[in-house]
Amino acid sequence: MIAVLGLVVGVVVGLVVRPVVPNAVEPYLPIAVVAALDAVFGGFRAMLDGIFDDKVFVVSFLSNVVVAALIVFLGDKLGVGAQLSTGVVVVLGIRIFSNAAAIRRHIFRA
Repeated sequence: MIAVLGLVVGVVVGLVVRPVVPNAVEPYLPIAVVAALDAVFGGFRAMLDGIFDDKVFVVSFLSNVVVAALIVFLGDKLGVGAQLSTGVVVVLGIRIFSNAAAIRRHIFRA
């Protein structure tokens, strides 16, 4: 319940304040969002499986975002940022769809 409340408050604050993203951070924001979604879907799956742990979720959330951003940053420095960004999105997308399938199977018993 606290997580849902935090999500709602965060969305409302984001809509009201309308923060400006610095140009230096713009390339990493979409990757960070996809990494965060991966952690959220993984956390929801763990909750349905009965193995959810707050500490594991927070560490997973933060580490996913930081590692994904670092991979894209290194790719930018090496001149292959677009390729590494695509790779990160593909890997995280596969994980998101895998977790979504497990969630669907758990909810619909199929």
